[in-house]
Amino acid sequence: MALSLAQAAAQSNNTIARGVMNLFPVNSFVLDRLNFETIEGNAYQYYSDATLPGAEFRAVNSAYAESTGTTTSATESLVILGGDADVDTYLQLTRSNLLDQRATQIEMKARAVAHKFNDAFINGDTAVDANSFNGLKKRLTGAQLISSGTNGAAINTDTTTRQTFFDNLDALLAAVPNADVLLTNAAILAKFRSAARRETMSQTNVDNLGRTVDTYNGIPIVDVGNKADGTPIIPQTETQGTSTDAGSIYAAHFGAGAPDMGVVGLTNGGVRVQDLGQLETKPVYRTRIEWFVGLALFGPKPAARLSGVRAA
Repeated sequence: MALSLAQAAAQSNNTIARGVMNLFPVNSFVLDRLNFETIEGNAYQYYSDATLPGAEFRAVNSAYAESTGTTTSATESLVILGGDADVDTYLQLTRSNLLDQRATQIEMKARAVAHKFNDAFINGDTAVDANSFNGLKKRLTGAQLISSGTNGAAINTDTTTRQTFFDNLDALLAAVPNADVLLTNAAILAKFRSAARRETMSQTNVDNLGRTVDTYNGIPIVDVGNKADGTPIIPQTETQGTSTDAGSIYAAHFGAGAPDMGVVGLTNGGVRVQDLGQLETKPVYRTRIEWFVGLALFGPKPAARLSGVRAA
C-alpha cells in the first residue's frame, strides 16, 4: 500500500527527516497528494493490461471460443535526488542566537528538493538529464494528448472562447477517470478564474493545509509553481501551430499503488536526512538530504495533457 509523505512522516523516528517530509507538501501540491510505493532494490517492474480476453454468449451444447488477454510490462528505475546543506562553524556560533543557521539551511534545501521534484514531475527527460526520471510531458502520448486547436485557443476573450475552453477541460477530464488535480501555471490559472467568474462557475475549496484552492467540477486546479530560477515549470511559451504563447494543463489521478490505476511515486527507504557533523576538509557542519525516488504510471489513463492553452 502506497503512503503519502504526511503518512510516511508520521511513521518516521528521525525528527529531522520527519520535519523535512512535512515541508515537502507545503511547497508542492503534487507532493501533498502523490502517494509513494515502497519497493525493494533500485527498480520496479509492473504489468498493465494491453488487451482483454474475449467474452461471448453461447448456445446450449456449444463451446466457448478460447481467448486470453495480453499484458505489457514496464520497468521504472529509482533516481537519486537531494543535496548537501553546509553551514560555516563561525556562522553557526555567532548568528544562531537570532536564527539557527543549520535549521535555516535544511529548510531551504528541503524547499529546493521539493521544487526540483515538481519540475521533474512535469518536465523530467532522461535524454536531457540522464540522472532524472521522465515526467508527464514526455510520458503522455496518443489519446492522452488533447489539443486546444491547431493554433491553440484563448481562454477568455468572449463567451465562445470561454465555452470552448471549458469543453476542452471536460475532454481532458474524460481522458483521466477519477482525476484528482489539474496542474497548470499562474497565467492560465488567472484566466481560468476570470472565465469561471464570467460564466458563474467560480468555485473554491480549502485543502488540508488551510489553503484556498480553485476547483473545476470539484477538482482542484492549481499552479504547479516555478523552477529554481523563477521561471514557470509549465511555461507560457509553448508552440502550437502559429502560436508561441501557449501553455498546458495536466490532469492526473494519484493512485494508491498497484493495482490501483494512476500516477504513483516510488521510493526505497523514503527521505533520508543525515547529520554528517563537522567535516575534516573544511570548518563546516554538513546535513545531507537524499531521496531514492521514481515515478510510475499504472493503467491506460493515469494522466493527460491539454496543450495549446493561450492565457488570453
